[in-house]
Amino acid sequence: MATVTTTAARARGTRAAGAAHLRRKKRLFWPFAAPALVLYLAFLVLPTLATVVLSFTSWAGAGDTPKPNGVTNYTQMWASDSFQYAFRNTLVYVFLGGIGTFALAFLFTMVLRDMRGGKVVRAILFFPNIVAPVALGMFLGFVFKYQPGKQGLANYVLEHIGADAAKFLAPANVTGVVTASLIWASSGFYITILMAAVDRIPPYLYEDAELGGASPWQKFRNITLPMTWDVVGVAGVLWTINALKIFELVFVLAGPGTYAPPNQAWTLGIYVFDRTFGSNGTPDFGAACACAVAMIALVSILVVLLRRLMRRDAIQF
Repeated sequence: MATVTTTAARARGTRAAGAAHLRRKKRLFWPFAAPALVLYLAFLVLPTLATVVLSFTSWAGAGDTPKPNGVTNYTQMWASDSFQYAFRNTLVYVFLGGIGTFALAFLFTMVLRDMRGGKVVRAILFFPNIVAPVALGMFLGFVFKYQPGKQGLANYVLEHIGADAAKFLAPANVTGVVTASLIWASSGFYITILMAAVDRIPPYLYEDAELGGASPWQKFRNITLPMTWDVVGVAGVLWTINALKIFELVFVLAGPGTYAPPNQAWTLGIYVFDRTFGSNGTPDFGAACACAVAMIALVSILVVLLRRLMRRDAIQF
């Protein structure tokens, strides 16, 4: 009887100590969380709300007062040819660029998994991601340059194999060149992410599949992809956000060196830049904010759809 009483007392003491520890943790929550919440509110929430409000106004910037104009900015934006080009090109970068990047990333992931010295190759493939986009754009500009007597590397190769030189950076072609450049420059980053996920997969699963006569495609479809599905979903979200914000690479490759690229090469980021600084000499912050709100809405829709599409039960191993 005494033993039962002692055990019950100990249990009550343990519960009391646990409750006291939980109360102390709750008291520490706000002192630690408040600074981060204040910064989040000041630098993300409030500017976003201000952008939404300004998108319904006409405002030329400092020295002027925003004048409400309803949904005029949105209607003019959707009717604008430059916005149509920007919207289309941005979707090309998101979808075609994403498909190419992840196809290349998965291909290299499967090759590097069994390759000796794979970590060194992974580091080499990651290198373009540490180069500033402006510097990368300048390098690619020299590669794809079209100028009689001073051709870039790409046209130099074409001419030496008997083909005609191509105007890679012409307004009608620059979107394809930028898409290919994005795939080349970004795949190393996603290879690194996917390889980190593949490294967690127990080797015996691949060994069992090999003993069962599975082909490389079957091992990828039945082992690699299901085991890395959650990481692929996160990588897809990162790609979507980064592709929607693309600016520097297009600006350097397609720009004439004076103000901004031709309308056919625009992205949503360049559209915001143009309206902010004023291609006609007068900034239009209301129109720029309207495009920024459209970008926020687009990225929110795409991320939610992607997360729903990639939703699966986690596999324990």
